[in-house]
Amino acid sequence: QVELVESGGGLVQAGGSLRLSCVASERTFNNYAMGWFRQAPGKEREVVAAISWSGESTYYADSVKGRGTISRDNAKNTVYLQMHSLKPEDTAVYYCAAPYYAGTGFRTNRNQYKYWGQGTQVTVST
Repeated sequence: QVELVESGGGLVQAGGSLRLSCVASERTFNNYAMGWFRQAPGKEREVVAAISWSGESTYYADSVKGRGTISRDNAKNTVYLQMHSLKPEDTAVYYCAAPYYAGTGFRTNRNQYKYWGQGTQVTVST
């Protein structure tokens, strides 16, 4: 059973920073693009950032562009999402995900993702 485990969420003041981590249970995920999504109460799950298997290509949603950095350490089976200048509207449960198929390019549509972590809560206070 493949598992993705997120960590690093919590309560942070507006303007602060945090780093989320996602560890994959299998090294084969090093061949997969990975994505970070978030879901706020009453809203649909949306992509935040995505990264190719090599880490050379990245994507950011407009809402986090310039404030977020996605990266990966394939030696540790880990993907990171660093965010700064956090805003109350960043409050959500953050999920990492892996797509159905291995490949070089990143994906931005949640329907292209098969494996999901349990999520980690990020709350940004004013």
